[in-house]
Amino acid sequence: MRYAQGGGLTAERRAFREQLRLQAAELFAQRQPNPVIAKQLRVSVRSVQRRRKTWTTAGPPALRSKGPASTPRLNPALVAVLEQEPGKGPAAHGWADQKWTLLRIKTVIGRRFHKSYRLKGVALLLHRHGRSRQTPTRRATERDEDRVTGWVKEPWPQSKASRRRSGPGWSSKTRPASR
Repeated sequence: MRYAQGGGLTAERRAFREQLRLQAAELFAQRQPNPVIAKQLRVSVRSVQRRRKTWTTAGPPALRSKGPASTPRLNPALVAVLEQEPGKGPAAHGWADQKWTLLRIKTVIGRRFHKSYRLKGVALLLHRHGRSRQTPTRRATERDEDRVTGWVKEPWPQSKASRRRSGPGWSSKTRPASR
């Protein structure tokens, strides 16, 4: 099972779920019905049915945890290196402006670590490590306040008035006189 925030189960959560499955195996051996096991372990009946089928076909060892679903593409050491890259600035990586985007971070990961990510994967990676979408805290130094106030005060050109009918409108396609 994968979760958007954490990228998967933690080791503690995997161990907890494995313990539940092994408790269920003991109850299977005692020939307890599925609804009773589900209520006792506080899981769904369907989950108990799946585990019972696995236990019946492959035995109790099949209920043990097989570890994490996948290993992360960037290990913690590489993530620590990646976290230093934005501090160097986009200019150090060949971009003229001072703006970091997901596409640029994806490009840096590809160039630096020879790993490929999708944009959503980059966003999840950054979110998982405490980064979020940022907005500037101060205004740009190039901002001209006089021009901005002029834009606010200056009236916008009015569009042409809509064409009015010469008389009152009628909702029917046919005129009452033609009936």
